[in-house]
Amino acid sequence: MAGMQAFVGVDTLPWLIALPLIFASASFLLGPRAARAIAPAGLVIGLLAAVVLAWQVAAGGSQRQALGGWAPPLGIELYADGLTALMLLMTAVVVLPVGLYARVYFERQPGVAGFWPLTWFLIGAMNALYLSADIFNLYVTLELLGLAAVGLIILTGGVQTIAAGMRYLLAALAGSLLYLLGVALLYGAHGTLAIALLAPLLAPAPYAGLAAALMVVGLLVKSALFPLHFWLPPAHGGAAAPVSALLSALVIKASFYLLLRLWLDLFGTISTAAAGQLLGWLGAAAILWGSVLALRQEKLKMLVAYSTVAQIGYLFLLFPLVTHTGAGAATSALAGGVMQALSHAAAKSAMFLAVGNMILSSARDDIASIDGLSARHPTSLFAFAMAGVSLMGLPPSGGFVAKWLLLQAALVAGQWWWIGVIIGGGLLTAAYVLQVLRCAFMPAPRGKIFQPVPRTLEFSALALAVVSLALGFVATGPLALLTGHRS
Repeated sequence: MAGMQAFVGVDTLPWLIALPLIFASASFLLGPRAARAIAPAGLVIGLLAAVVLAWQVAAGGSQRQALGGWAPPLGIELYADGLTALMLLMTAVVVLPVGLYARVYFERQPGVAGFWPLTWFLIGAMNALYLSADIFNLYVTLELLGLAAVGLIILTGGVQTIAAGMRYLLAALAGSLLYLLGVALLYGAHGTLAIALLAPLLAPAPYAGLAAALMVVGLLVKSALFPLHFWLPPAHGGAAAPVSALLSALVIKASFYLLLRLWLDLFGTISTAAAGQLLGWLGAAAILWGSVLALRQEKLKMLVAYSTVAQIGYLFLLFPLVTHTGAGAATSALAGGVMQALSHAAAKSAMFLAVGNMILSSARDDIASIDGLSARHPTSLFAFAMAGVSLMGLPPSGGFVAKWLLLQAALVAGQWWWIGVIIGGGLLTAAYVLQVLRCAFMPAPRGKIFQPVPRTLEFSALALAVVSLALGFVATGPLALLTGHRS
């Protein structure tokens, strides 16, 4: 305890951005072999930094730091509250096992030299986004994040992968342009970009409504919310397994976080119940459409990719429940939405890694090709099943806590229709998860050969699946940090 208290006065905020950039530069300059060797140290240091920041926020409240000593509106300020600390901690917890997985996975693809520099830049961009406190710096970090993600998607080459990466790039640029137009409107009207200074100045007016609409739609494109999800399945389904895990678990959460931050801290005075309901119904449509398409897939990775389309929908159920519904419903909805983001990050990364192991072993991506897998790779299959439990929302997983909180918020707010959406989505999730498990437990044809999978790959997937389950047992800690330190 005393050892952790010594870190309360440490300036953690800039290091959370600087450390990934240092490792990215070192990985690029030293080459692939050295990048692979130093990666575990960097990932562990990043996790420790995120833990220290969470401790600082829990002990001392929200953290602020003006870079160069220049406070807004002249300078750039970094800011972290409970929500920020949780998102940073989520990123660090997920990238550690995914990174260990990638070290072994890419040994079989020695030509992939850009993974580590791009991954470190991706982490740095995400950390910078979570810590940024003005709307233009948020745009810059969002662009850097998108470019790093596109680079990772096309890393392995191939016509379909490059096409998916280009579609992702065009969608990301379109979303960024809409967001930037909204930023320009707000800056032209008020002459400041800092969220803390801009929020008290906003009032219901045509320019403010237009700016908010542009920024929200731009972030919906980047979040791949139905019907703007067209770019996500080919990008997530076509990338290498560790890249798919990073994209699905973390990258889409960045744009969701930004939308949530703006909705709560900037657009609170101009948001309407109708706008919140619209986002909620788009989320409900995403749950239904993504789940139905997941059920229709014949490829493992495409099933998991369409599952992401569906699971994104749950994140947007919180918007109608936090918008002009009262403190009780809003607090429960915010806790449920954030817990859904955390549990989905762990479960979906585990699922993509487990599916990557299945494909490596069977040398095929067809769901029908994994018959007999349960006898050869029970660890990977168990990881997939545990991740599925969290996605379904079954106890005692983090997904259960998230959906329970959203159900409570719906009851308190009197919006009972979301209860049917949440329960129906859980049943559809069970259907496509069990579809994979059923095939895996079928007897293998005579003479079928499964390739061995390194233990590191199997246990990386299992570790993330355990995290998704363990979140249900330790949910009070993250929720206390969230609700106790949001300002």
